[in-house]
Amino acid sequence: MPIRLVIAEDSYLIREGLVVLLADDPDLEVVAAVASMPELDAAVADHGPDVVLTDIRMPPTGTDEGIRAAEQLAATSPGIGVVVLSQHVEPEYALRLFDGGATGRAYLLKERVGDLRQLKHAIAEAARGGSVLDPQVIDVLVDARRRRSTSLLDRLTERESEILGLVAQGGSNQAIATQLSLSGRAVEKHITSILAKLDLPADDGDVHRRVRAVLLYLSETSG
Repeated sequence: MPIRLVIAEDSYLIREGLVVLLADDPDLEVVAAVASMPELDAAVADHGPDVVLTDIRMPPTGTDEGIRAAEQLAATSPGIGVVVLSQHVEPEYALRLFDGGATGRAYLLKERVGDLRQLKHAIAEAARGGSVLDPQVIDVLVDARRRRSTSLLDRLTERESEILGLVAQGGSNQAIATQLSLSGRAVEKHITSILAKLDLPADDGDVHRRVRAVLLYLSETSG
């Protein structure tokens, strides 16, 4: 069955452009396209979509409606994935999006809309409970964290830092192994080492703590 999608974007051109771009994909079904948070709430209630694709800023306030919608859905409809689109690199919003858990959450810059493959990948990952974080946001967070004298990143080897960046982008062990020409077991051992060095709780059984590992040690850079 196709992924049922609600699009929330106050710009008419971008909203309709997204509808047109995604309409031909047999794996996607756009069930509603709205321009504000109240309309988004109504569309979710009416259609029960698999994924919401939303801008950060929409009426009525034009501030953080997309993030608030994601936070609200995490509490009321945790099975609905959310892909947030942002005009600029805004790490604090990315941190808020993933703060309640990485399951079914993706954060992309709007410039990715032109890359259909990447956009559809984010939608598919959110639908299946995966996670995607835009590489440019990761770069900003990592650069800021590296400038700190007591960075947790100092505990990681260069290879572990590289793998952690790929994990935060939603890469599976096999995808990372292929990209870096490593064995799947080698990647698994690196990730185990990373999680241990970052002092993540051993009893956290959520597989998506791999993404939260990045957000956890970068969270103090949000300001």
